[in-house]
Amino acid sequence: MAVLQRVARQSGRQTRALAHATAAAAGHADVSALGVEASPVSTSSLRPMREGDLDAVMAIEQRAYPFPWTRGIFKDCLKAGYPSWVMTEHGLVIGYGLLSIAADEAHVLNICIAPERQGRGLGRHLLRALVKIARNHRVQRVFLEVRPSNPGAIVLYHSEGFNEIGRRPRYYPAKDGREDALVMAIELVADDITAMPPL
Repeated sequence: MAVLQRVARQSGRQTRALAHATAAAAGHADVSALGVEASPVSTSSLRPMREGDLDAVMAIEQRAYPFPWTRGIFKDCLKAGYPSWVMTEHGLVIGYGLLSIAADEAHVLNICIAPERQGRGLGRHLLRALVKIARNHRVQRVFLEVRPSNPGAIVLYHSEGFNEIGRRPRYYPAKDGREDALVMAIELVADDITAMPPL
C-alpha cells in the first residue's frame, strides 16, 4: 500500500480533505479493528501517543488491518499535532486512536484495539474518549468512515449515537479492488457524553 500524501498541519476544510485522502489511501479510518465489546477492563488506561510508541502501534496496525497505515502516516499525525492517544494495559500498548480537528469539526482517522484484546469493551471506551477529546476542543460534530463489510463496528457506532449521513464510493482499498465507505457523524450537544449508554 503506497500513500501518496502526507498528513500536514493545515486549516479548515483542507485539513479534513487531506486527512480523508490519507485515510482512504491507507484503508482507514474504518475502525475495523474494534469489535463489539461488553465492558472495559479496569487495568487499561489512556495517555498521549509518543513517537516511541510507534513500534507497538505498528505491530497492532499490521495485525488488525489488511491495508495498514505506514509508520510515516503516524509520524506525520504526531508532527501535525493531531490528538493521538494510546491505550495501555500493564504498561503495554493495546490500542490507539487519532483525530483531526478543524474549526468545529473532528474526524476519527484511526481507532484500533489489538485483535487479542477485542471483545472487552475497550474499543467503546476508546471511542468515547476520542469523542470527549473532541468536545474539549469545542467541536460540534465528529465524523468517521466505516466499511459496509464491517457490521460490528457499524453497530458500535450506532449504539454510541453516530448516524449514517452518506457514502463515499470506492473509498477503501479492498482485496478485489475498492470498497465504499459509510460516512457516520455525531452532533455534540449539551450532555451528549453523559447520555451515551452505560459501558
